[in-house]
This record gives sequence, C-alpha cells and structure tokens, in this order.
Amino acid sequence: MLRGIPQAQRVERIFARSDLQVIGLHTVFEHHAAMPPATLEAFIHEYRLTAPIGVDQPRADHPVPVTMQRYGLQGTPSSVLIGRDGRILHQTFGVEDDILVGARIAEALAAPVTAAGTAMVDGGCADGTCALPR
Repeated sequence: MLRGIPQAQRVERIFARSDLQVIGLHTVFEHHAAMPPATLEAFIHEYRLTAPIGVDQPRADHPVPVTMQRYGLQGTPSSVLIGRDGRILHQTFGVEDDILVGARIAEALAAPVTAAGTAMVDGGCADGTCALPR
C-alpha cells in the first residue's frame, strides 16, 4: 500500500499543470470495521496527501468492496489510467517503473481531446463489473 503513495504524489506534482487528475481510493478488503473515518483522516494528514480520496464501500454479500470488485483490482497498490473519454487505458497491480508510468500518462495527455464518452456505463459497469480493454 505505502509503496504506491510516493509514486502517486510524484505523478500529481509532475503533471500538476496538465488536466491529469490523481484520485486515491481508500479500499479495505479486510477488517473494515477497524478503519473508521478518523483513521483515514489521520493517515491523510500524516502522509500529507492532497489528491481527492474516495472511500470504497464494503459489500454485505461479498468480501471485496464495490469499486475494487468493479474494476477487478487485486489489491494495493493498484493504478488505473482512465482517458478523457472514460475508457480504461491501462490498469496494473503493483508499482511500475516511474518512466513507464510517465510515458503512459504523457501519451494519454497528448491524445486528441474528444467529446466525453459513456464507455464506462456502456462498457459494462451497470451490471456491477467493468469491461476492461484486452
């Protein structure tokens, strides 16, 4: 988990003048009751996190939280690069080399801007799973 935070902070800092938005996801797939909002707030303060952070919701019928399941995340750290049209451009589990991450982001930022699409909804998220490009 902590291995991905420094990389996310570097990406946020390096691409600050672009339209890239880094978003964190607090997802707990074990011992959810032991991670109340105050614990997350202390963590955010201690690590000086500035990106918006969403809180994944646990499921009563499944041990894997909602967003983690929908994106097929395997654990932490995970990263998902989503293009301007809402399509998933790249997804990985674990920390990748900074140069590779930067190259992928630069390529996504250099792509022509198109009208916002509905790829995530039309791609399968409505039924609880998201279609990922193969």
